[in-house]
Amino acid sequence: VVADVTRADEMRDVARAAVDAHGGLDAAFNNAGWTSTGTPMHLMADDEYDRIMDVNARGVWNAMRAQITVMLAHGGGAIVNTSSVAGMRATGASAPYIAAKHAVIGLSRAAADEYAEQGIRVNALVVGSTSTELMREVLTQTPSLFEPFTQRAIQRRLAAPEEVAQTAAWLCSDRSSFTTGAAVPVDGGWTAK
Repeated sequence: VVADVTRADEMRDVARAAVDAHGGLDAAFNNAGWTSTGTPMHLMADDEYDRIMDVNARGVWNAMRAQITVMLAHGGGAIVNTSSVAGMRATGASAPYIAAKHAVIGLSRAAADEYAEQGIRVNALVVGSTSTELMREVLTQTPSLFEPFTQRAIQRRLAAPEEVAQTAAWLCSDRSSFTTGAAVPVDGGWTAK
């Protein structure tokens, strides 16, 4: 199902499609994100700010409300939301992106607390620089960024997307049944510094 995370009605449609196809929704991984070109705050247009906040923060808000509604009707579940190291500290990313990723962690913790008694666990991934298609494109266009991106992590490399996915899968599974309200780093040790 293709949907726009900034539209609550489309997120409800996605949750309903999961129920129609599988009889319920045991787990959800909210992994949409958007950033800017690094425009300084005083020069950033309002529509650029709005887009970053809409995709990163409102997208998680819309998705979780739809997912929680379905999970409450089916006895619980697990939700994982993708944040970023930018959700823990200033990273050089744009201010709205940093604010939005802080919001993802806050929304995740608030939902974990609010719905724990109904059997819903919610966690956030604190993701570092990852070798996604977009990242590879950026590094191809600007090779001088490779060293700064890899030197942030104490492991001195980018994460593989599979490493992020495996952590998300663990958080969605019953193997992490006592983990909720957490901001789990998948950052090669960046936040350990």
